[in-house]
Amino acid sequence: MPHVSLDQWRMLVAVVDHGGFAQAAEALHRSQSAVSAAVAKLQRQLGVEAFRIEGRRARLTAAGESLLKDARRLVADAAELEGRARFLAEGWEPEVRLVVDAAFPTACLVDALRAFGSHCRGTRLQLAEVVLSGADDALIEGRADLAIAAFVPPGFLGEVLIEVEFVAVAAAGHPLAVQPRVSQDALRRERQIVTRDSGTRIRRDVGWLGSDQRWTVSQLQTAVELVRNGMGFAWLPVHMVAADLEAGRLRAIALTAGGRRRHPLHLVLAKADQTAPAAHEFGALLRRAVARCAPDGLPAVGR
Repeated sequence: MPHVSLDQWRMLVAVVDHGGFAQAAEALHRSQSAVSAAVAKLQRQLGVEAFRIEGRRARLTAAGESLLKDARRLVADAAELEGRARFLAEGWEPEVRLVVDAAFPTACLVDALRAFGSHCRGTRLQLAEVVLSGADDALIEGRADLAIAAFVPPGFLGEVLIEVEFVAVAAAGHPLAVQPRVSQDALRRERQIVTRDSGTRIRRDVGWLGSDQRWTVSQLQTAVELVRNGMGFAWLPVHMVAADLEAGRLRAIALTAGGRRRHPLHLVLAKADQTAPAAHEFGALLRRAVARCAPDGLPAVGR
């Protein structure tokens, strides 16, 4: 067992931070003699001189400077541990499992995660990214406390969180990008890049799949890269390709119809009727993040 108590380390840090024993005593609501005695005992127990008295001031020795960094970390870790225990005592879950459809705008997700990280430091987070019915599987199999899902599976309640706009695009030099009008026959003759449904229970195909040749990938970002490199065309979320469209690296395909479509993403709490403070709080943070990123329910870059 350690010979030096956490309270002694806290007093040592306070003496440095507040500029002396009297100031530390006032900040800690202790007597000056109690602070002085605790720090003196710490030095005896460790066999190290942490402070040297020079006139009326106590100055850190080289050994004290070396100890101070670790002492700060120890005190901070203890405060964080106590805070986490308070969260748990109030009924907050020790962990939230979040499953997110890959089409959800990353900017909105990061905004919500940042707020959750600063507000719910006592709760761990697991994040899994899925495609189409992958969120269904996670909810049905009990692997998600909260999901941003393309579909609401039977037995669950969800609300539309955001609508994501998809656009048919090809690289600037691709044959489909330079035609003033593209028919379905022309589209059928070119290679389509398709993102595979990550679910296993009910695989869903969404959108036009009429191309004679298709390449199927498991990640939306991979589809973006293949299209950027002229290897085919795809319907991709506007927020993922907005910069490429603006720079002219990608072009929207001039289809006679169906070049753009919108898909809702739903916010689903696995246990909506049960007390799950951290999951409910994260749901509220996601709603606020979407409102900040896209007040009308669409990603700002998709307007």
